[in-house]
Amino acid sequence: MSGWRCLAAALALGLAMARPVVAVEPDERLADPVLEARARAISQELRCLVCQNQSIDDSNAPLARDLRLLVRERLQAGDSDEEAVAFIVARYGDFVLLRPPLKPVTYV
Repeated sequence: MSGWRCLAAALALGLAMARPVVAVEPDERLADPVLEARARAISQELRCLVCQNQSIDDSNAPLARDLRLLVRERLQAGDSDEEAVAFIVARYGDFVLLRPPLKPVTYV
């Protein structure tokens, strides 16, 4: 295989395996950098219920986007980080947490 073909094949493989580090769209970002940092930290701890093994920060699923926006809305409304997480857990259960608390229900 010629050098150019090897390079092209390696580049194609690299692009195929590449995935975005984060899925947060520019229109989702908050103007306040402190609130945005808090939202990103929370989003990294919440599970995408569609993907199940990705955080909502990493997922491109529409539900993950909705949850990211919900986190930002709660923070803008004045919720603490804990209150924002509790709001989402109250609606989706402990499974929405990437590291759920150890309870009989979450053993599996």
